[in-house]
Amino acid sequence: MYATRPPSYVGPMHSFSRTPSYTVEPRPHEQRLAMNAPIRSRRRGNFLKVSKNGEIKLRLRQEDDNLELPVYGSGDSIEGLVELTRTENMSSVEIKVEGHFQLKESGYTHHTLCLDKVTLWVRDANNRVCPPSLRFSRKLPTSFQYEGRNYPLPPSHSVELKGIPGFCATIDYSVSAITHVGNTTASTPFIYCPRSRPAVPIPSPLLCADAGRFVEQPEWKLYRSVLKPSSAKARGRNIDVKFYLPASRIFCASQPIPFHLSFESDASSLAAFAPYAPATTDSNTSSGKVYPATTQVRMMRRTTADAAARHSTPDDAKAKGGIWRVDYLGEATFTRASTSPTSLAFTGHITMPGGIKAMGFAVPGLSVRDCILLTVAPPEGTRSPPFVGVREVIPVRLTTDAWTEDGRGVGAEAPVEGRSVERRSASVSPERGWELV
Repeated sequence: MYATRPPSYVGPMHSFSRTPSYTVEPRPHEQRLAMNAPIRSRRRGNFLKVSKNGEIKLRLRQEDDNLELPVYGSGDSIEGLVELTRTENMSSVEIKVEGHFQLKESGYTHHTLCLDKVTLWVRDANNRVCPPSLRFSRKLPTSFQYEGRNYPLPPSHSVELKGIPGFCATIDYSVSAITHVGNTTASTPFIYCPRSRPAVPIPSPLLCADAGRFVEQPEWKLYRSVLKPSSAKARGRNIDVKFYLPASRIFCASQPIPFHLSFESDASSLAAFAPYAPATTDSNTSSGKVYPATTQVRMMRRTTADAAARHSTPDDAKAKGGIWRVDYLGEATFTRASTSPTSLAFTGHITMPGGIKAMGFAVPGLSVRDCILLTVAPPEGTRSPPFVGVREVIPVRLTTDAWTEDGRGVGAEAPVEGRSVERRSASVSPERGWELV
């Protein structure tokens, strides 16, 4: 009960001069912080797993009936039923949720990521007959502990580097129903996919000034490098390379990633460099000679395994090295933005094909990190190249979902059988998005 009455408006009952007024759209001195759209009801389906002898049915609640495997996100609850076709002589029924990380490199590493085992029913003096169905709900943890330190629970993932040296790493999760009458088990793996989204949207593109140079804005971060002549005899001056990315460096993996790129120098140096400029649909030079794949912008993923580093932090493991494999997740296309005697300007987008299921993460002994790679280099085998190549590596963070304006934190998954379902995703801001870098 309130100790005092709420304050009342001052003024006659027929006067509304002191009553606040509201408008649908923000006024000039107001700002919209969030707009809650109605949350659509989530579909409820079932995933069914039957034991080999058919005596146990593990029925899990899912958003769709046609999933190959159950899918859960960060902090989700695994809900369902254990259905029994035979209950006589039953002593107990248990449900077990577990996750494991295994790494085979120079040695063998194993971490138990989660282990939750609970008894749904046990036979005693007051419970002699087991019910034919038992309901359960178990909440997934969001982190695991290793040697006194907490780590975010990593997504389901498997990666392998063949050869010597090489490695094989697996992160898997499962849920099992167990009856203690002949130790019958119905078990299924499930996919753990913690969803995330950028906290800020992609900024508006940069404008190109009359001189062919981009007008810098604080929402875009500039990365500079220099193309130098390959030798003292080579003609030309240094060429300034300016590469612009959204300052947050946090991007949705299913959306194009924009960037701007410019080359600035004197007219003769740029004329000599023109055949090595990014290839576009309108690329041509006065000589008609173009060197493809000289300038590239790609999304690169580096997976590093180091079983010896399992007793150190991920940052220590990064410094020590280890065995790694590199995958290119996507490549950029370029569009010419402007051309002047002293500047070549391009805009572009990096697109990544579907199928990127796991975003970057780090656990003791294994790290998966993403970065954007800019390379400007003469093709291999080029005689007397006019310049020395540059290589710029920029760490980025990929998310499963796109930025949302309404503040609900709901991101749409990839369509399933032509339909989309909703799953809550965590916002990743620049201030908290770099623990993996």
